[in-house]
Amino acid sequence: QVQLVESGGGLVQAGGSLRLSCAASGRTFSSYAMGWFRQAPGKEREFVAFISWNGGTTYYADSVTGRFTISRDNAKNTVYLRMNSLKPEDTAVYYCAEQWGGRYYAAADYTYWGQGTQVTVSS
Repeated sequence: QVQLVESGGGLVQAGGSLRLSCAASGRTFSSYAMGWFRQAPGKEREFVAFISWNGGTTYYADSVTGRFTISRDNAKNTVYLRMNSLKPEDTAVYYCAEQWGGRYYAAADYTYWGQGTQVTVSS
């Protein structure tokens, strides 16, 4: 059984920064790719960022490219999402998820999910 626990969310002003963390347990974390998704009220869950098992490949949604950075520390079983230059439209619940293979941008291709952490950006 895989457990993913996000932390680091909060309230920040526009232009500010946050770093989200996702701690994994229950299996060999370093064997799997990881992703971050977000869901705003009344909207579908959307892809934010992806990182391969060894960190060698990353992908980002166009809306966050240049502002967000995904990284991982396999020794700590943790994946991070550094968010800079935050905008009010970044307000959402952010989820990390583990992928066994498939489309990096598709939530349906991720197997395990965390409970989410709220990020609120005020204008």
